[in-house]
Amino acid sequence: MKSFIAKQYACPVEYTLTLIGGKWKPVILWHLANDGIKRYGEIKKLLIGITHKMLSQQLKELEADGLIHREEYHQIPPKVEYSLTDKGKTLIPILQLMCQWGQENMEHI
Repeated sequence: MKSFIAKQYACPVEYTLTLIGGKWKPVILWHLANDGIKRYGEIKKLLIGITHKMLSQQLKELEADGLIHREEYHQIPPKVEYSLTDKGKTLIPILQLMCQWGQENMEHI
C-alpha cells in the first residue's frame, strides 16, 4: 500500500480523490461493485477507449491502495480475477450517488 505519511492533505476530499480520482478508477470500481468478480479481459471490454497500459496501471494503483484484490490462479492459461476489498466496498455509497447524479443530469447535455 502507498504511504501517504509524507503528504499532507488540505482536506479528506483531496485524499479521497487521490485514491479514486481520474477518468477510469471510479468506473472500474463501479463495475466491480455491481458485477462482482471480473477478469482483466472483462474489465477491458467494459471500458471503451482504455488502453492496455492504462488499465494495467489503474488496476495496480487500486490494488496498492487496498481498494481491489487481485487473485492470480496458477494454471494454463493463466487466470487473474479482480474484486473489491472491504475497504473498496466502503466506496459503494459514493459511487451510487455519483451514478444517481449522472442519471439526473446527463439528459441536460
